[in-house]
Amino acid sequence: MNFSSQLLFFFSALGAFNGLLLSAYLFFSNPSTTQRRLLSLLMLALSLRVSKSVWFYFDASIGKHFLQIGLSACFLIGPILYLYVVSNVHRLSDLRLKWTWHLAGVISLTVIVGILFPYKSNTELWGGFYQFINWTWGGYIVLAGLLMFPKVVVWLEGSNELNKDELLCANIYIGTTLIWLAYFTATYTSYIVGALSFSFILYISILIRLFSEKKNNSKQPYANKKIEDSVANELYQSLDKIMSEQKLYKQANITLPLLAKRLRVSTPVLSQFLNDNLKMSFSNYLNEWRIQEAKRLLVQSPNMTMDLVAEACGYNSQSTFYSAFKKMENITPAKYRNQKT
Repeated sequence: MNFSSQLLFFFSALGAFNGLLLSAYLFFSNPSTTQRRLLSLLMLALSLRVSKSVWFYFDASIGKHFLQIGLSACFLIGPILYLYVVSNVHRLSDLRLKWTWHLAGVISLTVIVGILFPYKSNTELWGGFYQFINWTWGGYIVLAGLLMFPKVVVWLEGSNELNKDELLCANIYIGTTLIWLAYFTATYTSYIVGALSFSFILYISILIRLFSEKKNNSKQPYANKKIEDSVANELYQSLDKIMSEQKLYKQANITLPLLAKRLRVSTPVLSQFLNDNLKMSFSNYLNEWRIQEAKRLLVQSPNMTMDLVAEACGYNSQSTFYSAFKKMENITPAKYRNQKT
């Protein structure tokens, strides 16, 4: 193996090894949440898949059992990614099929097929399995993408903010999709591209996470500058009055600076009041008013279409309205209307 091959092997294998370490850390560290457990399993499956690619690329005589483990792990990536996305953008309890049964079913199928048709004695059959596994992985990526799309639309429109977990979820989704694309197009590029993609994406993700945490820790925008209670009470009354009477939340283009100008206060003061005193962001504050108005219209105007309701409440699109409504009420606007009428 020449130097360039050694270098290629090093960077490819390094990502897989660190992925295994990260998987163990996520699984055994606190807080012990379902999201972290699913992310840990996803990292484990990806790392095993990538490990198989690295060793097979540099040593085609590698044991068949290891190849089977790598492909079996690959089959689990899609379902685990889907469940991980659901746990971040919705609730796992909302799934029609209990998520534990979903995951257990996929794992059981993988084990049973592996026992009945071992790779060592069914090499050609596993060639067909490989195509099926890649298409299944891609199918789950599409399903997860459909769940994430409304969240991304809301974020791009500035109507709502993604929290730290949702940003991480979006990063994981994009990274996993790129890795799938690298493997899916390996016949046109190189088989090792998938492993290199995993290493690159893993380190980029870690850097983004560290940078965001450093940025958040260094901000502390209002340290030792708490708004006095008398000023906060006056601002609360003025804000409530102007929103009730002028219904500024119905304006789709309303911004924090515009609202601050109406209240005759500075933008930083209004932002601090919302964050420190009301414990919410500007977008969440707007959504509270908009969703309350939407609930009123859904009940009092049963013939009003969802598009009109969304527009009347200040939303630019129905998807943004649906996402914000479900996030606050844990129910879709249509189901809410059916329950109340």
